[in-house]
Amino acid sequence: MNVRYAIFIYSKCAHSILLYNMDREELLSATPEDSGAPKKKESPLVSLEKDLEFYSDAIKEVAIEIMVEGISAHPIFIAHQHEVSIGELILNKEELNTDWTIQASTLEEFVEKGIISKEKKEPFLKVYKKPEDYMCVFVIVPEGANFIYYPYKGFKK
Repeated sequence: MNVRYAIFIYSKCAHSILLYNMDREELLSATPEDSGAPKKKESPLVSLEKDLEFYSDAIKEVAIEIMVEGISAHPIFIAHQHEVSIGELILNKEELNTDWTIQASTLEEFVEKGIISKEKKEPFLKVYKKPEDYMCVFVIVPEGANFIYYPYKGFKK
């Protein structure tokens, strides 16, 4: 199955969000080069995909709750391995013996905190996938942060 992920890269310098489309294989096989020689290092996205699959039902339940309660029509989940100051903790990697912690947030909080500028809100909404089928995940790694859309378990394209 060839799944393409819409990826946004948030640039602190430019305060903008760029859209990229990459195959899952491109994302998972990205390896850094060290001294000119390729170094085989497992992408953190491999463990993220495993954890998102494991967390899928719980994340979907929270997304639906956010929408049904009228909090937001655009839930966003933050996946990280360190402390972050956005969203509410919903799945703790320490308690669940996983690699990634997940926090729940909304598009509105991302705009309020300036992660998504007001000027980029409309372009973001144009590519925002149906939250009943896909989780919108803001992935934070030491190299930067990306938005990805990951299908919930059982969702067929």
